[in-house]
Amino acid sequence: MERTLAEFIGAYREKSWRPGEVDCCLFLAAWAIWLGHSDPAQHLRGTYDSEDGFRAIIERAGSVSALVGSCVAVIGGKNVQRPACGAFGVIGSAGNIYRQFGAIHDGKRWNVRFKNGVGFMAAAPLAIWVI
Repeated sequence: MERTLAEFIGAYREKSWRPGEVDCCLFLAAWAIWLGHSDPAQHLRGTYDSEDGFRAIIERAGSVSALVGSCVAVIGGKNVQRPACGAFGVIGSAGNIYRQFGAIHDGKRWNVRFKNGVGFMAAAPLAIWVI
């Protein structure tokens, strides 16, 4: 799994940031697709093209955890308490939905898609899933 994840991150970090196509939450959907699942965020892809558009979707969902959880459920993901290599997570602030980030665990730390590529973030996990 570590090699597969490293290959995915290497390929994904080269993509240009495009809200609604390549962003921190669709990073998780792209990982699921890489692993052979159908696109769990197909209903969101292309429906926004700005930070404001994404924020409106988060507000309707109630949180990034709720939004990602509904997508993960589409592909049969299971909620877990501890991350393993390849696990999805939402990390960040429990009290501020605008400071919550989709992340993928590499077995040691969380990887997040930022505007300028993929990097590490140390933050509390709010929800974790395996697929």
